[in-house]
Amino acid sequence: MSFPSDLSIAQNAKLQPIDEIAAKLNLDREILHHYGKYIAKLPLDLIDEEKIKKHKLILVTAINPTPAGEGKTTVSIGLNEGLNKIGKQSIAVLREPSLGPVFGIKGGAAGGGYSQVVPMEDINLHFTGDFSAVEKANNLLSALVDNNLQNKLHSLNIDPRTIVWKRVMDMNDRALRNIVIGLGGTANGVPRQDGFNITPASEVMAILCMSKDREDLKKRLGDIFIGFTFDNKPIFARDLKAEGSMALLMKDAIKPNLVQTLEGNPAILHGGPFANIAQGTNTIIATKMGMSLSEYTVTEAGFGADLGAEKFMDIKCGYGNLAPDAIVLVATIRALRHHGGAKKDEYNTPSLERVAKGFENLEKHIENCRKFGITPIVAINHFPTDTQEEINFIIDKCREMGVEAVPSYGFAKGGEGTKDLAHAVVNNIAQGTNHFKRLYDWNDSIEEKIEIISKEVYGASGVDYSPEAKRQLRSIKSLGFDKLPVCMAKTQKSLSDKETLVGRPRDFEVQVREFEFAAGAGFVIPILGNMMRMPGLPSVPASEGMDIDNDGVITGLS
Repeated sequence: MSFPSDLSIAQNAKLQPIDEIAAKLNLDREILHHYGKYIAKLPLDLIDEEKIKKHKLILVTAINPTPAGEGKTTVSIGLNEGLNKIGKQSIAVLREPSLGPVFGIKGGAAGGGYSQVVPMEDINLHFTGDFSAVEKANNLLSALVDNNLQNKLHSLNIDPRTIVWKRVMDMNDRALRNIVIGLGGTANGVPRQDGFNITPASEVMAILCMSKDREDLKKRLGDIFIGFTFDNKPIFARDLKAEGSMALLMKDAIKPNLVQTLEGNPAILHGGPFANIAQGTNTIIATKMGMSLSEYTVTEAGFGADLGAEKFMDIKCGYGNLAPDAIVLVATIRALRHHGGAKKDEYNTPSLERVAKGFENLEKHIENCRKFGITPIVAINHFPTDTQEEINFIIDKCREMGVEAVPSYGFAKGGEGTKDLAHAVVNNIAQGTNHFKRLYDWNDSIEEKIEIISKEVYGASGVDYSPEAKRQLRSIKSLGFDKLPVCMAKTQKSLSDKETLVGRPRDFEVQVREFEFAAGAGFVIPILGNMMRMPGLPSVPASEGMDIDNDGVITGLS
């Protein structure tokens, strides 16, 4: 008998009314903003800094992934179930899914198997409209920019050639990457080259995730950089008086979303920036909300630890005054085979030799976690094609490094399959040997910050800058943004900036091709290689296998 699909498991689950889930957090139904029977938004005044100081934060990250991902969300949800199974009060705080991957190749982001958040269909589709609100706020600013170009009475004298702000849409559509707008005569605007990014790549999304309250949200929105005037003066969203109306569109999106796991434990979903070009973590508000309401908070950071986790610790923890108490580093036998030289059609073929060779990728990530003052727990996210010999090899090699590795069976068994992992995490925290520290000082120069990350985290020998990057760096410094943290934009497929270098690359130089900056979100973005801001659909999109019948029953969603 084949294992049931994620959708089948979710559709057969008996959900509890969201009021009952809220009651487990000692919350009265009257304070909830209901979105139907099983979803609610939470008010911001539930955040309690004193409780946050007493409670524990667990960060789930991973080694460099295969194209299919390594199951961080599944492990995060499973660990949350396991902690509750062993008598700990725990809540999962995760990102929201983007529609682009849902209809493209990767699928949704609600976990998998018996470690899911539900209602799965709603979460993976429009949910509570947060992505739509981000999209509308972003595109309102775009409309205001182009309206100002057209408006001679109140013109800010913006040079259209310098405008960096793009429109967004939450769908994979490569045809919108580079477009020309304003055609059709003077009544239809000023012709210029433009383009769309996908909504998770919007700075508005990054701002939502960095904001501490509505006032902070509004200020950050006002700080969005648009471009320059013809006399080379910077123009920001506040110059267009855009921040109030943009914040208005996000009046509900700023509130975290309360849902539940398959086992009826509370979970919060909020925000969803990409991790290879943005910070890749849920909102500061949601993380603090979880820590205010529960003894343990399990959260995650996108892609490998060289991206999401580094940004979580160097950027999010700085702005949010947060400090993880433990790190769970997810590895799969499949990914280690990949890093050991296996091709895609060989990922499920047992090979101790390839796992042994690929272990160096995991080894580097363990070393990196320790540079932040934390000894991680390795979670071996189990697949049916794993052999005991391969699992034992990882456990033994990790033990030699003074690290505990624990198989995680959350996908197949839910919380019952993650109790060992939960005990390991609790014991790791109880030992009191983890003392979090950021990797660099924000007051370091931009070049120093980039060098520290490149050498310490990626293992590079040095950093090289293109002439264009050097020019942009001078501009960033002249604007006074050089004391912001850096959000490195690079491939998730390798520790290096070259996706073909799997395993643990050595003796390579990082190439900074260009710079961007997100003044509102509060970071400078060194771009290593070509970053995809608007993905395309595969030759056979996942959408082709989806349908809904006359009774409203959905099929094909994953």
